[in-house]
Amino acid sequence: MRKYCLSLFTILCSLSSLTAQENYAIDQLPATLKSRATAVLRQEETTVDMKSPELVITTVKKAITVLNKNGDVHGALSIYYDKSRSVQRIKGSIYNAFGGLISKISMSNFSDESAVSNGTLYADNRIKSFSPVVQDYPYTIVYEVEIRDKQNLILPTWNPGEYPDMSTLQSKFTFLCQPGTKLRIREYNFKGKPEVIKTEKNDSYSWTAANIPARKAESFSPDPDTYNTAVRIAAEQFSFYGKKGSYSSWEELGKWEYHALIKDRQLLGAEVQNEIRTLVNGITDDRQKTRRLYEYMQKRTRYISVQIGIGGNQPISAAEVHRMAYGDCKGLVNYMQSILNVVNIPSMYCVVTAGNMKKSLDPDFASMDGNHIILCVPLKTDTIWLECTDQNSPFGHLGSFTDDRLVLACTAGGGKLLRTPVLTHEMNQQIRHSTLQISKDGSASGTLTTRFSGDQYDNYGELIQEPYTEQLKKLKEIYNIDNIIFKDFKLSQEKDVQPSMLESLKLEIPNYAAKASTRMYLILNAYNRSNTVPEANTRTLPVYINRGFTDEDEITYELPEEMELEFMPENRTLKTQFGSYDMTVIAKGRQLIYKRKRVLNSGTFPASSYEEFTSFMNKVVDYDRGKAVFKLKGS
Repeated sequence: MRKYCLSLFTILCSLSSLTAQENYAIDQLPATLKSRATAVLRQEETTVDMKSPELVITTVKKAITVLNKNGDVHGALSIYYDKSRSVQRIKGSIYNAFGGLISKISMSNFSDESAVSNGTLYADNRIKSFSPVVQDYPYTIVYEVEIRDKQNLILPTWNPGEYPDMSTLQSKFTFLCQPGTKLRIREYNFKGKPEVIKTEKNDSYSWTAANIPARKAESFSPDPDTYNTAVRIAAEQFSFYGKKGSYSSWEELGKWEYHALIKDRQLLGAEVQNEIRTLVNGITDDRQKTRRLYEYMQKRTRYISVQIGIGGNQPISAAEVHRMAYGDCKGLVNYMQSILNVVNIPSMYCVVTAGNMKKSLDPDFASMDGNHIILCVPLKTDTIWLECTDQNSPFGHLGSFTDDRLVLACTAGGGKLLRTPVLTHEMNQQIRHSTLQISKDGSASGTLTTRFSGDQYDNYGELIQEPYTEQLKKLKEIYNIDNIIFKDFKLSQEKDVQPSMLESLKLEIPNYAAKASTRMYLILNAYNRSNTVPEANTRTLPVYINRGFTDEDEITYELPEEMELEFMPENRTLKTQFGSYDMTVIAKGRQLIYKRKRVLNSGTFPASSYEEFTSFMNKVVDYDRGKAVFKLKGS
């Protein structure tokens, strides 16, 4: 992965400390700030002093009152550092509910270990961590921290009220720089104006937030970045691990990244180039050439995270990736781009903020953002997007990890903001057919086939790489039906333009239909029942559906002579702005045919529509639990 711009809460992930003279008794806290809170940020003073592009000093003094066990996470402190960032000072104290001192904290109380996962081959970033062990609640923990950075391309972000379960009494953020320094400042959801003081010594900018209550989590909410307060700062003139530059736009930043971080790392030896040309010899279509070379790259490399050198933002060389047959997202994309260069197919190294929640780069604020790299190949009649870290990924398929968001393409001529393809609800399909024989004791057995595409293909993507025994275990979690038994399970991929996954299996469900006296009750939706959505008297945030989908189910129940149909659910149809639902039941001889189609639309809807949304979703839940009733002959 690419190391990316972290918020101040992540960089100094729970800093704190003020003076011993402060009164940290719990009775000094307003009741409004204790409501719904697991912790209270009592006071925070953060100062970022950019003395030069090669020296940025960040000091944080912060006091947090932890109200209960769930708030312990906010009392912990994690500080990330590497060759460019050093921890100069840490100290602190812990106080009881009455404000009495329990213990003091120093650097020696912190663990110090590698800050990378087992999937990382090598890295130079480390983490100092401390978690208080306090038996009695509430308690207050106070920290003072000083960190020095040798670069100013990535500067701390201020995020007061970042955590919904932590209220804020007061938080102040001050940025200092040399007089006349050119800055770009972006405020998000900040009410008020910063205090600006300019003297012969420095320019000072300060923001303050106070009395932010904790808030109740709301289902189907948008990305917190869209409503939380934040302030971001970028310096026009910068130094980054010894490399200097300047930028005020995405175009300038993308150009710098290409020339400073990428360009000189794309050379491949003559022997490798000859091998690449031989692979596409006789192929005239650039799309087919790209596919052949992408599959070549997939077969001979594997993903391993590499987080060293220039902040983890520069790829290892293409020649090194070819020699070692591994790389991280940066290295593999750079390698793939280098391969395409050999056959004169242009492509673009793209920085993206990856994750299931769609997060775009801010078009109005260029900064060193993003946590992942993908490749864009603009052909004459088509644009192909390549995910280079997955040896099993279909050609041209990005998936839900990077779909539908603005990304930065780094090119020799300058950066460009591009949007990745959208996975629509029509594309995110789950189409299922099943035939089940019901025995007179209520047990079910039969066959099931399901085709997954789009985002729903991604949900099954990891399963195909698991051993058969592990696949069967995970199937029981996916279907979550008591006593279900799977047999003859098969999972296959179809790597088309819109790839799909085909699942086929045989199954048994002992005692599926409930028997009571002379009747049997059969829930018709055997596999795909919806979950309830919590209702709310008040709703403050918009209703956000991150990604829509289409589910179609058809189940044919074959019934024994002993079961006589007495009742079946009515056909149902719902149509709303959020989606639709259609359900029909057809009795045909000794068969009962159940059909269901559910569509959920992606999008953002007003908070006032939440009642309509929950009504739609919960009606679907009710309809999904509809039962057919049978009278048992001879009982």
